[in-house]
Amino acid sequence: MFKRILIANRGEIALRVIRACKELGIETVAVFSEADEHSLHVRYADHAICIGPAQSKLSYLNIPAIISAAEVTDSEAIHPGYGFLAENAHFAELCGQCNIKFIGPTPAAIRAMGDKAQAIATARDQKVPTVPGSGRILKDENDAVEISKKIGLPVMLKATAGGGGRGMRIANTELNLRTAFKTASQEAGTAFGDPSVYLEKYIEEPRHVEVQIMCDTHGNYIALGERDCTVQRRHQKLIEESPSPILSEHKRRDMCMLALKIAKAVKYEGAGTIEFIMDRNGNYYFMEMNTRVQVEHTVSEMVTGFDIIKEQIRVAAGDKTTIPNKELKLRGHVIECRINAEDPDNNFIPSPGTITEYNVPGGPGIRVDTHVYKGYKIPPYYDSMVAKLLAHGQNREEAIARMLRALDEFVIEGIKTTIPLHKKILTNENFITSNYSTQFIEKMEKEKQF
Repeated sequence: MFKRILIANRGEIALRVIRACKELGIETVAVFSEADEHSLHVRYADHAICIGPAQSKLSYLNIPAIISAAEVTDSEAIHPGYGFLAENAHFAELCGQCNIKFIGPTPAAIRAMGDKAQAIATARDQKVPTVPGSGRILKDENDAVEISKKIGLPVMLKATAGGGGRGMRIANTELNLRTAFKTASQEAGTAFGDPSVYLEKYIEEPRHVEVQIMCDTHGNYIALGERDCTVQRRHQKLIEESPSPILSEHKRRDMCMLALKIAKAVKYEGAGTIEFIMDRNGNYYFMEMNTRVQVEHTVSEMVTGFDIIKEQIRVAAGDKTTIPNKELKLRGHVIECRINAEDPDNNFIPSPGTITEYNVPGGPGIRVDTHVYKGYKIPPYYDSMVAKLLAHGQNREEAIARMLRALDEFVIEGIKTTIPLHKKILTNENFITSNYSTQFIEKMEKEKQF
């Protein structure tokens, strides 16, 4: 097992990794930007090193500074968390060249599944259903138009190297498609340094369901059930839950089996997520793979009882995962709300600033993962999430009731947050009956429900 791990991230995920390391008896090194000097992950780590100014490209994306910090502190491994360098194959490769273990999949696996077009090709090779589309990078707008004629409109353009909704465009006509190709390609180039896009048939009123997997180097490939991430705004998730309220046991087993087929095909190691999109008829198709731990891994932890971060570390150290290699029974129901420093009443504009009052909820079945506290100043440079609030119940009804109680207890003053929005979502009849799609929030906005 490692003696010392550097966490190449910030905020709640950095603190989450530190806690897992402490339970495993591993020393931790926090890296931080000048803007994060007073963050909890800096305070709770055994060692801390400033790696640059507030801007991400000068600090948390500064590979030489992070590698140097690991070498200076004799760190044996680096945990990348999520975002930033977590899915950067070049960074993972450099770690290996410097005899530092990258806690995640191999560079080859990151490349294979990080390129969306290549990932879809891998899924097809394994006979996993995929959305009809180009199956490859588009040559130009004329190429996009020709393929759309074969599969039918509407279609969606997606960045091959992207995520988070950037480089994505829906087209309903040929003219729209030509314009969307240029816009999506330009946005992808700006955001990811790669203008490549591919095309898929647009699934109307879809559900977003993903499977959490854990794989070690001893031949164990395990699925920890699924998460339903359908409640999102502009491709940014707001609420996640497990199990999905729309999956039967048969479909759950089948989806998990398909996810593991993909993982085995690329000899995957560590934690990962296979994402599926479901249409109105309950058909599901492989969408993409996230080759890292996700924000919502906490949902799977609560519904299965296993610590995914500790398992990541064990697997990276060459040990077998402690998760039994058999079908897991999901325990009750878990819902997670992402609490963001945003103003839902003002087009979700970010709301950085100083937290003047802060009280976290408690009681049966409640978990809060956060890096903030009273007096903490939320910087304007990074993701707006300030906390993840989770509620566990014997069933979905109890989980919703506990979440609403916890949201009432959660006090964050001095900034605007999404807490009031979550209350409206959880009391919405369509959410309660699970009658919604990924356009749910946009429909609420249109109908002025918040």
